[in-house]
Amino acid sequence: MTFSQRWRLAPVAVSTAVMVATLLAGCGSTTKEERADVAAEKLYADAKDNMEAGSYEPAIKALSRVEGLAAGTVLAQQSQIDLAYLYWKTGERAQALTTIERFIRLNPSSPALDYAMYLRGLINFNEDMGLFGRIARQDLSERDQRAARDAYQAFKQLVEQFPQSRYTPDAKLRMDYIVNSLAAYEVHVARYYFKRGAYVAAANRAQQAVAEFQRSPAAEEGLFLMVQSYDRLQLVQLRDDALRVLQKNYPDSRFLAQAIEPEKRPWWKLW
Repeated sequence: MTFSQRWRLAPVAVSTAVMVATLLAGCGSTTKEERADVAAEKLYADAKDNMEAGSYEPAIKALSRVEGLAAGTVLAQQSQIDLAYLYWKTGERAQALTTIERFIRLNPSSPALDYAMYLRGLINFNEDMGLFGRIARQDLSERDQRAARDAYQAFKQLVEQFPQSRYTPDAKLRMDYIVNSLAAYEVHVARYYFKRGAYVAAANRAQQAVAEFQRSPAAEEGLFLMVQSYDRLQLVQLRDDALRVLQKNYPDSRFLAQAIEPEKRPWWKLW
């Protein structure tokens, strides 16, 4: 099952738990309040039908009204979660984040808090975003990694606070993906600088990748770029230190021959 297949099922599961809580809510309402409750429940049912049919705009309008009619109830909480989900599905990322952040802030004891944290991570995470794909189409040195890091922190909070949550295993997978992608990004930027002769910048970005993402596959190339950059800068001690680390941690590295005897092959052939 893919990431996208997994999260499409999530709102339904949360809705069931929260709707049960709604049915158990207090019954001492006035006639006017009862009418508002009935209207809110009818609107919510209509919104769910539209969600399941893929008609997101009518669902968003209905859920927004439910929030007002059922303010302070569990039904209003569920509407907030569904609204955040639909804003995300329709590309309104800023609105989605605002909505889910408000839910988390106002409902710290909600039974759906783990899902809310998971959704906050999903809103920032998108396995098809240009951040991680189509790398060659844009100068990576101009890209913002904030969304990926925010997604990582959201998933991390979920994992730490709700280790037994049904969403935690998927969050851990996404955290690993983000770490590897961020490391690859840093190395790609280092390579970008190296190819343009900006050896100080290349060494700094490669060193950052190695220091921050030591267990990522990209660390191997990061070390090689440090060796190459320090060599161009005639920083012999730093070059040799980086080479020793590369040899120790990656004895079978495809980069070693070029790092030790750079005249054997032009550096650009390695990429």
